[in-house]
Amino acid sequence: MPVRSSEVVKRHSRLLKVALEVEHSRSFWQHHRSELDAKTDADIAFSEFWFGTRSYAAVQTLLSNFRHRFESFPNALAALAQWSSLELESCKLICHWHLQLSDPVYRQFSGEFLVQRRASLRGSVTRDAVVAWMDKLDTERRWTKASHIQFASKLLSAAHGAGLVGSAKDPRPAVLPKVPDAALGYLLRLLREVEFEGQLHDNLYLRSVGLEGRSLDDRLRSLPGVTYRRISEVVDFEWVDADLVSWVRGLS
Repeated sequence: MPVRSSEVVKRHSRLLKVALEVEHSRSFWQHHRSELDAKTDADIAFSEFWFGTRSYAAVQTLLSNFRHRFESFPNALAALAQWSSLELESCKLICHWHLQLSDPVYRQFSGEFLVQRRASLRGSVTRDAVVAWMDKLDTERRWTKASHIQFASKLLSAAHGAGLVGSAKDPRPAVLPKVPDAALGYLLRLLREVEFEGQLHDNLYLRSVGLEGRSLDDRLRSLPGVTYRRISEVVDFEWVDADLVSWVRGLS
């Protein structure tokens, strides 16, 4: 049997160089060629303006991070390359979930910290609050205070791009994005093929966009292409499609 992809668990600082980058992610899906080596890929991406007028060094940085973010999930990348009807709302959420999968700091920030802020009386977040959260998270002191400040800016930027933070200025409302059926269907099929902490109906990916408990049950029961049953704590999914690629093909 093929080895299943897994969510990344080791903390790293890739986010400091590349945040959400929705439009550039979409360009990567459309142009990606797995058989090319890193240098050839960068040469082609730069000459063909995959990422607009970004410098060669910036192109290399984007490619390196996108490979880390998407190539680890080859079936998903193949599906995204074929999904010509993908709308912007869903595209933002797909980028958000792939960033969560590939970055445990962002996963915890968006799936725990922001969820707690939404539930609080104030319901907002500031950069100073995120810096303080990073200070507590970095118990091993892998990064400097200056890096914590950079992390806070990038985390907030990514969350704002995903629709989880309602402003680019403090205080920033912690909000919920609209989650189209197409986006939710993608996430469930992606997680069905990935090793991750949690369960298919209860995880940080769903909680980050406000889907949990009864509201999630209601969405799942009406979601096209999936039969969802829940009796107490026993949950069962039945799928019409075999995998992500066949599901995306069925959307066209």
